Amino acid sequence: MAFNHHYPLLIASLFLLSTLIVPSTASGTARKLSQGQQQQPMTTLSYHKGPLLKGNITAHITWYGKFTPSQRAILLDFIQSLRLHIPAPSVPSWWKMTEKYKGGYTNLILGKQTIDNTYSLGKSLKSPHILRFARRGEHQGSISVVFTAKDVVVDGFCMNNCGSHGTGKTSKSAKTKFPYIWVGNPETQCPGECAWPFHQPIYGPQSPPLIPPNGDVGVDGMIINFATLLAGTVTNPYDNGYYQGPSTAPLEAVSACTGIYGKGAFPGYPGQLLVDKTTGASYNAIGIHGRKYLLPAMWDPKTSACTTLV
Repeated sequence: MAFNHHYPLLIASLFLLSTLIVPSTASGTARKLSQGQQQQPMTTLSYHKGPLLKGNITAHITWYGKFTPSQRAILLDFIQSLRLHIPAPSVPSWWKMTEKYKGGYTNLILGKQTIDNTYSLGKSLKSPHILRFARRGEHQGSISVVFTAKDVVVDGFCMNNCGSHGTGKTSKSAKTKFPYIWVGNPETQCPGECAWPFHQPIYGPQSPPLIPPNGDVGVDGMIINFATLLAGTVTNPYDNGYYQGPSTAPLEAVSACTGIYGKGAFPGYPGQLLVDKTTGASYNAIGIHGRKYLLPAMWDPKTSACTTLV
């Protein structure tokens, strides 16, 4: 079994010593700039001439551990929303930004689902275990996605990452690699690192957290992390797509814009967002069935700037 476990979505606390720069691969907050120091586009992603994931791509899902039907619906609705035609600001209008990367549009199709709620490999997993799940099923024109429940401890989770994407092989002799994504539920293990801005951060400014649009701090945090890794996977699936910096810790399509969700964002402040009048929840995108989400900004290769939905 061969694998390349790379591109971790690093947690915010690793970068909180920086006072002027947003963390490069976090889905969380950093030290807050003063109101006068608005965040500026921080980089230009280079294209390394490798293949991107374009056209019809199937996402095969493994649910490891216990997820409620409601939690699965939040994540599945997000995936299915990517294909819809909903006016901006919406999930598909966010995903449409990936068209600006060479190769055109990626049409993500929901594939097979495997539910492992008996913890077949226990509640403490390492990287090879994640790959073992990702290797299930067909891999031609697909992405394997592994979601782990809130009581599953994955090697490195909460200590240095909130999830990761990488490539694997079905066997040592196989020549073709397949992309995969892993995202953990941070609800009880590290909401301050991997579910910001829906939870107060461990470090940095302690402003009140936002109300999550689906009422689930952990899963709404997973949406942010999954969206970040999904955009990174389609625009840099095999280490030679769009990124900047070292290949072992690159800035990618969304991780280059970490912590930015609306206009006027700066470290510690997610930006100006829409607010649900009934629940008070913050969001910036609408999906299937009118479900609301908070999605991170994406780097626009046409303008070389981080673009938000609102």
